Amino acid sequence: MRTTVRLSEELLRKAKKRAAEKGQTLTSLIEEGLQFVLANPARLPRRARVQVPISKASGGVMPGVDLNRASDLEDRMNGL
Repeated sequence: MRTTVRLSEELLRKAKKRAAEKGQTLTSLIEEGLQFVLANPARLPRRARVQVPISKASGGVMPGVDLNRASDLEDRMNGL
């Protein structure tokens, strides 16, 4: 199955390097990592709860933002 994943440039660079060192594809390295995390959930650090600000604005969604597309929201949050 195909999907799109957003990674930082640094993380992607490191992942490609590790995959090459191990003689495997980037896809197989990502699958291996996901399988490890899903098999060992207790090893994950707990994240602090985030307090989300509540907007009192009215008028609906900003032009160009589709709430069904996470990339639209991320782009808007990053000021694009």
